[in-house]
Amino acid sequence: MEKKVEIYTSPTCHFCTELKTFLDEKQVTYVEYDVTADEEKRKELIDRSQQVGVPVVFIDDTEMIAGFDKEKIVAALGLA
Repeated sequence: MEKKVEIYTSPTCHFCTELKTFLDEKQVTYVEYDVTADEEKRKELIDRSQQVGVPVVFIDDTEMIAGFDKEKIVAALGLA
């Protein structure tokens, strides 16, 4: 069963680009929210994570990973 993956990003964030490239290479489907273009999503990010930096990854609404932590993402998604 595929996990629900949501990522909060900004277009100028180098780690956000790396995260998206990694997820694309692993063929992980995700929903991306650009917090620079969407004020509501920016507020949602802060409310959900207490983070103001990006990227932030939510997996199945149960796990939050701040930053591009490849090891944690691999473990959370069960990737090889």
